[in-house]
Amino acid sequence: MRLGNRGALAAMAAGAAALTLATVVACGSQPAEDVGADEAAALATATPTPTPSAADQGSVPVNPGALPSDGAIVPPVKLRIPPIKVTATVNPVGVNERTDEFEVPPSVDQVGWYRYGPGLEAGSGSVVIAGHVDSADQGKGAFFRLRELGRGDILTATGSDGEERRYRVVAREEYRKSKIPLDRYFARDGKPRLTLITCGGPFDAKTRSYRDNIVVTAVPA
Repeated sequence: MRLGNRGALAAMAAGAAALTLATVVACGSQPAEDVGADEAAALATATPTPTPSAADQGSVPVNPGALPSDGAIVPPVKLRIPPIKVTATVNPVGVNERTDEFEVPPSVDQVGWYRYGPGLEAGSGSVVIAGHVDSADQGKGAFFRLRELGRGDILTATGSDGEERRYRVVAREEYRKSKIPLDRYFARDGKPRLTLITCGGPFDAKTRSYRDNIVVTAVPA
């Protein structure tokens, strides 16, 4: 199942520049009660200035999801979330050239790292990993049980350098896709954090998409 809501607008900083997507991510499940929203907001002490919308620009800048050339950047390659029994390969992703949407791996048991944001070595900003909840063809996805995570749960992201980094969940929130504060979750500034995103809320059979996004925020443990 493809991630995204083409009606949402995100300004995502990539170095000194910003990448604007006409989308956010994901797929779904049942509604989840928000926890830790204030703490998640406090982690983003500053946010990037939004760029003009895709409608204003005429088209959305599209880049391939190849690994950064800068060897100092450490991309995540594996994600382990023991409380919900997840062990998933993490692939670098960018923007789908055909749909202008945030792209995730086609295999629902894998997840995608937004390669235009920070790597695991970064001392600030939000490392974003998005994944499917389910698929009509493939069944349950890696993030099928993401909404079950609670404050204090521990997860591990392994970088391309082989180092395992532990994170502690501080927040789980659910938003309408049109209301999610993307500048907060895709920011390259603020305190270092890991942001996991998938879908939630009711499923619209007509559009074959879920209404909401579930966002889990974790900090270095």
